[in-house]
Amino acid sequence: MARLVLFNKPFRVLSQFTDSSGRSTLADYIAIPGVYPAGRLDWDSEGLLLLTDDGALQARISQPTFHLPKTYLVQVEGIPDAAQLQQLRDGVQLNDGLTRPAEVALIPPPALWPRDPPVRERKSVPDSWLRLTITEGRNRQVRRMTAAIGCPTLRLVRWQIGDWHLGDAYSGDEKLLPGMHREISVHLPRPSRASAGRRPDPRRGRPPSRSRRGR
Repeated sequence: MARLVLFNKPFRVLSQFTDSSGRSTLADYIAIPGVYPAGRLDWDSEGLLLLTDDGALQARISQPTFHLPKTYLVQVEGIPDAAQLQQLRDGVQLNDGLTRPAEVALIPPPALWPRDPPVRERKSVPDSWLRLTITEGRNRQVRRMTAAIGCPTLRLVRWQIGDWHLGDAYSGDEKLLPGMHREISVHLPRPSRASAGRRPDPRRGRPPSRSRRGR
């Protein structure tokens, strides 16, 4: 069994345990020995970060070859029209190539925690929220995608990776709040002869234990 930690990373916290510049890191919130981030989440982004003590699980979560879907709640400047949303669904041309097709929809403002500091809003420019799912992990990809269609990102919250998520984005129930983490166990079965050549599914695991605050 592999240990997996679901952590709601606050705004302006690094996805690492040390920093020579004195910025806030995972060590300020997580005191579980032997776990390491599976992938990363930018310093100025919020939301779900997974940590594990198992190298195989870490690879299956973080390596782009597995195309594990990642879902973001994105506040953008402006209100994208149907053509702009279709650009995201078809793939956006960035300076490092065309993105894979994304799933995207305009959504009502989700019931999120307040950000500190709050997002700077311009009274003359409306904003809107998107639910955006991608299967890649390029550097600052979501921000670059929304900028490419003319709707810069104001706030970015990663809500879900594969089957793991922070809770119900539209209610206050069972929500993993910023700075909190939840630990679960994940079973990585060895492939049988019948399933040889198929990737094992790292998302099988027992139900999560109660949320608890990091230190």
